[in-house]
Amino acid sequence: MMKCLPEYSNFFYSRIGLVILLVMGTAALCLSQYSPAKKYKQDPLVYDSTTKNYITTYHPKPPAGAPNIVLIMLDDVGFSTAGTFGGMAETPVFDELAANGLKYTNFHTTALCAPSRAALLTGRNHHSVNMGHFTETAFDAPGYDGNMPFEKATMAEVLKENGYNSFILGKWHLTPLGDRTAAGPFNRWPTGRGFDRFYGFLESATDQYYPVLWEGITRAKTDTGSGKHLNTLLADKAIEYIDRQQKSAPGKPFLLYLAPGTVHSPMQVDKEWIDKYEGKFDMGWDRYRELVLARQKKLGVVPDYVTLPPRNEKITAWDRLSTDEKKIMARAMEAHAGFLSQADAEIGRVISYIRNTGQLENTIVIVIIGDNGATKYTAEIPGVPDGMEKASHEEKITAALKNIDQIGRKNFKGDIPLGWTQASNTPFTLWKGDANSEGGTHNPMIIYAPKYIKEKGGIRNQYVHLIDIWPTLLDLTKAHLPAVINGYVQAPLEGKSFAYSLNNSAAKSKHNLQYFETGASRALYKDGWKAEAYHPLGTSYKNDTWELYDMQHDFNERINLAKKYPGKLRELREVFENEAKKYHLYPLHDSWFPANKYLQISDSREKEAKEN
Repeated sequence: MMKCLPEYSNFFYSRIGLVILLVMGTAALCLSQYSPAKKYKQDPLVYDSTTKNYITTYHPKPPAGAPNIVLIMLDDVGFSTAGTFGGMAETPVFDELAANGLKYTNFHTTALCAPSRAALLTGRNHHSVNMGHFTETAFDAPGYDGNMPFEKATMAEVLKENGYNSFILGKWHLTPLGDRTAAGPFNRWPTGRGFDRFYGFLESATDQYYPVLWEGITRAKTDTGSGKHLNTLLADKAIEYIDRQQKSAPGKPFLLYLAPGTVHSPMQVDKEWIDKYEGKFDMGWDRYRELVLARQKKLGVVPDYVTLPPRNEKITAWDRLSTDEKKIMARAMEAHAGFLSQADAEIGRVISYIRNTGQLENTIVIVIIGDNGATKYTAEIPGVPDGMEKASHEEKITAALKNIDQIGRKNFKGDIPLGWTQASNTPFTLWKGDANSEGGTHNPMIIYAPKYIKEKGGIRNQYVHLIDIWPTLLDLTKAHLPAVINGYVQAPLEGKSFAYSLNNSAAKSKHNLQYFETGASRALYKDGWKAEAYHPLGTSYKNDTWELYDMQHDFNERINLAKKYPGKLRELREVFENEAKKYHLYPLHDSWFPANKYLQISDSREKEAKEN
């Protein structure tokens, strides 16, 4: 028998919530996947077999003129990779959307993949929905157990109550580890959290040519012999889902959440996309940063006063690399850029399909270029075969050079080296997982919504966070946020709509307070100031050093003002502690990988496919 108790002790969010609960009765709480019993309006003595004046079965109706929503989130893409924001990877589809919409240059993520996705879909902070870390490293504490509360519905659950269909294609990464089998339970799979269709993967990553995919709650049959890239499969299926829906219910609005694994490892793409960039990164990562910063300033996506931070001490100067090392490293970046360009093209197929159906003008497209900054979890030398862990540096270089044509191809399992990931985070410091730094949390965002935006090609500098996406969509769609969904009284949203800025570039930011934390590295943004602490792995967080930055005049955290303004730092640290208690940040946890060393956070069907 299901235990009829709320999932969390803070279930009673308000006196209103308590009153609703008393009226509903605890029986409704048992129905985690069903709405409470309906109260019927018909009078059986009036609406009978004689009059035949029955009220038809209730189906939620969308608001008049409700727009479609296409929500795109890429994976591990740094701030300066895509051409749209000054990078050297060509992204013509993103360019077109931005040219006819808006670029947001001060947009923030959580610094880590699963937390960012939870924040995006719920409009609430990641610890608030118990996704403070990876699902694979979840532990039994508020904020970290990986079980997103049903009291904090996803946008798909809410939109279903407003007459929408919702589809998710690609990376989910929000199902607890113990639930990720064909035995379920399935209430925390995408279809258990409001999505009508799911075609994608549950893990942090999957192989691009031998993916482990699910459709709904069933393992999807994938023809790996066809050689189709995963991004192509996702685009095909997205088009199929929209086509089926529109043929069945023409004009019915939909939410399409398209989340490819690009550019997360394994970095794999067809050779033609890699060859497209042959020789274009021979200048190396140091010169790349200089060139890209100049491009960013010209585009207006970073302020003119910005200067580059020093090369990270872990990275060798490009000029000190040997000729063979340069060939290997350049080829890796060619594959990285090709991977992103290919994803852009496949996303473009979906956008073109919607345009050809005549619905693009009534569609809101939001592109989030990265769920966090570029990664620091990468190999020193790309292309080194397995089994060479104990080989010398020279032996590894020789082997990688011999293997250079396989870098970024079908059987490649790695990523770009650290020198390129810092370069692709220009002009910031640090990386994915470093929630204290803009390098971990500052990503590009594009919004295309011709029905709502008057200006074309505009730039917006307002401070925006992932948790603001859903409140903004609620504003634009006029969707109703029910007090109770599936029997659960809903907690308030925690983000703020940025709809006010769509047609007012000079509007003051309304999101003025935001905490950050992953892996015990943490920060607090308040009214243009930012206090932050980098956490060295394996040390006590109590010994971490706090820094202070004036973000209104120091875009990429170059001048630490902690000693100059100790009072301001104390003030922000006090606010951080209040936010930490409010959103369940403690206990801080700095382990990045599962305690079980045999547990994989990425999966592949390669062995299975070859055996068959």
